[in-house]
Amino acid sequence: MSHFIVKKVAVLGAGVMGAQIAAHCVNAKVPVILFDLPAKEGSKNGIAEKAIANLKKLSPAPLGTPELADLIQPANYEEHLELLKGCDVVIEAIAERMDWKHDLYKKVTPFIGENAIFATNTSGLSITKLSDGFEGELKARFCGVHFFNPPRYMHLVELIPTATTRADILDQLEVFLTSTLGKGVVRAKDTPNFIANRVGIFGILATFAEAQKFGLSVDVVDDLTGEKLGRAKSATFRTADVVGLDTMGHVIKTMQDNLPASVDSFAAHFATPEPLARLIAAGALGQKTGAGFYKKVGKEIQRLDFATGGYVAGGGKADETVARILKKKDPAERLKLLRESDNKQAQFVWSILRDTFHYCAIHLESIADNARDVDFAMRFGFGNKLGPFELWQAAGWKQVAEWIKEDIAAGKALSSQPLPAWVFEVDGVHTPAGSWSVTKKAYVPASELPVYRRQVFRAPVLGQTTIDPKTAGNTVFENEEARLWTLAEDGLADVLILSLRGKMNTLGPGATEAIFKGVALAEASYKGIVVWSPTSLDGGAFSAGANLEAMLPTFMKGGAKAIEPEEKKLQDAMLAMRYANVPTVAALSGLALGGGCELAVYCNRRVANLETYIGLVEVGVGLIPGAGGLTYGARRAAEEWSAAPAATPVPLLPFVTKYFLNAGMANVAKSALEARSMGYLLWSDKVVFNPYELLYVAVREAKAMHDAGYRPPMKQLFPVAGRAGVATIMAQLTNMRDGGFISAHDFHLGKTIAEVMCGGDVEAGSMVSEEYLMTLERKAFCGLLTHPKTQERIMGMLQTGKPVRN
Repeated sequence: MSHFIVKKVAVLGAGVMGAQIAAHCVNAKVPVILFDLPAKEGSKNGIAEKAIANLKKLSPAPLGTPELADLIQPANYEEHLELLKGCDVVIEAIAERMDWKHDLYKKVTPFIGENAIFATNTSGLSITKLSDGFEGELKARFCGVHFFNPPRYMHLVELIPTATTRADILDQLEVFLTSTLGKGVVRAKDTPNFIANRVGIFGILATFAEAQKFGLSVDVVDDLTGEKLGRAKSATFRTADVVGLDTMGHVIKTMQDNLPASVDSFAAHFATPEPLARLIAAGALGQKTGAGFYKKVGKEIQRLDFATGGYVAGGGKADETVARILKKKDPAERLKLLRESDNKQAQFVWSILRDTFHYCAIHLESIADNARDVDFAMRFGFGNKLGPFELWQAAGWKQVAEWIKEDIAAGKALSSQPLPAWVFEVDGVHTPAGSWSVTKKAYVPASELPVYRRQVFRAPVLGQTTIDPKTAGNTVFENEEARLWTLAEDGLADVLILSLRGKMNTLGPGATEAIFKGVALAEASYKGIVVWSPTSLDGGAFSAGANLEAMLPTFMKGGAKAIEPEEKKLQDAMLAMRYANVPTVAALSGLALGGGCELAVYCNRRVANLETYIGLVEVGVGLIPGAGGLTYGARRAAEEWSAAPAATPVPLLPFVTKYFLNAGMANVAKSALEARSMGYLLWSDKVVFNPYELLYVAVREAKAMHDAGYRPPMKQLFPVAGRAGVATIMAQLTNMRDGGFISAHDFHLGKTIAEVMCGGDVEAGSMVSEEYLMTLERKAFCGLLTHPKTQERIMGMLQTGKPVRN
């Protein structure tokens, strides 16, 4: 395969999707031009400019940092089509109108570069019919690319070829989407709504039908079809509200218009459900309009009542009997109990699972090359822990097939069409050899594109013999809280990997022990240490900080004096990572809070997934950072101050204030890019967009640092802001307290943080060591443990999981 480098992207259409695709490109440092129609008044780029400005206001934020919006180049079709000649990928993302798209293609075709890929971002229009807008060689470079909304956060992208799309074009685009933009790519066939929306929207329509059949309310359905069922927390109706009911109505209409009964035996259920049609007609389009299936009234979340069309109090939950069934770990037992239960909620859950299994089996051949693509589409696009085929196979392929067959015969299914013959000819769709393809009548392996060699642990499907990253490689040392191990592959076994394994990878005595052990082992026998968590592969935390529950018995038995030695050990562990004679690399993804943040910043280098949320949040439990977080801030402030241009001397305090506010306000970076501006990531640190590539990059970073002759930093004294700095910060805190912006305890915590970071009662500019500041930090941390307001916050967090404001 030729080496395809994407130097610049053009996005045609500055609507919601187009603008956010452009935003994600600049997140990944890909220059992008955002086109739209010329504005009728003012700047002709006005439409694109407005869309770019709006990116800064959206939540969740499509940009890693707001200022990245300024890197998107606005353009219009009247003045700037020549710019298309310099773009390697052109993504069309205008409204879902075939005629509009064809008109645009005629306009831009003469300006598309001779080697550029042209892709349409459509949620369901025929790619083949869209390709009729092209002639000759460009038609071979055209395909569909379906980003899920919002593009930054949704892992799924569907690639859809036509019969004339060149194979190498798909490969090149898949590499770009996978590694540069961090996506999970699934190849879909050119059928209405492709894979994820075809199956997902069918599942929502089936849920509508079965909910009305069993007389279940919106809130009960969502409680049954969310996390209890291994799906996204937003479940069914909440998901519809977030996506937008108008968008959902459009996708449903695509199915209704293009999938008649002659093509799809479930077509009778593709009409827009009457409650949904009423909401759309009333302009209640979900979250964006403040009302949909749910409506917030004051502090109360109300739900739509199907019978009356009005809103009533929500909060309905699953019956305890059904909740217990859904907790069963064995899928076979779980589905058997659901099917055999007389409880209408259990019957409902079995019915929606059966409907989805039935639909996927019938349409596998027409929508996807193999069953793996269907399962990945539903996992990456809808947040399901298992895809439909995975769940079916885990519950017993043959038995579930017989149950579905019996329900079809009994008239319980949504379609009378029998399961296809192939279902009874195989023992499952996923095997070590690959996943079942109806077209090929064989099990086909996963893609072997070179980009997937960057994924040490590729996304697995249940039923394949894949290596469990929690037990993979060669274990060197382990305890209840951590594991030290190495990869088994040649050339990779010389880097030690530290994986935390407690709840949310919190830090307790066992983790501290593993850090010391890891440094000693690495200095003796390895090229470096990488701190990486297997949970990063599915959105889990790097580390949510100190284990407060583990700390509680020690405190109850010996008070703050008993905690101080343990805190000293944790501080020493951080310094051991910083001054190890081999490079230490933190591979970050997800939450890195409190002690997790401290562990990351005390490593010599960080490799962070874009979706890394890092910060010192201890004030939320009435404490201050105690494992070196404040010391890090004071040292980094001094380093940044000393690097300031000598020609324009500035005081140290403003640099300290940035880190003071980070800790005092419990600020958390909303991306790895924002973490750089906050000082938790340095410009020498790497940002990786695909979480599956994180370990690959981190291990090689450690090896490269070692092979380049790595030496640890030398211990040095650094200046602090002293008592004058404390006084200045205190003046601001006093104003905030007296103005009612912070509580008295927040004031006390802020004062304590200032005293530590400024070096205590010393002159401004005094030179101190890390150990000196860590002593101040540790003693202040332990002193707060006896404060009644802090104890209220700690107990509140342990009991409710939410911060207490007192």
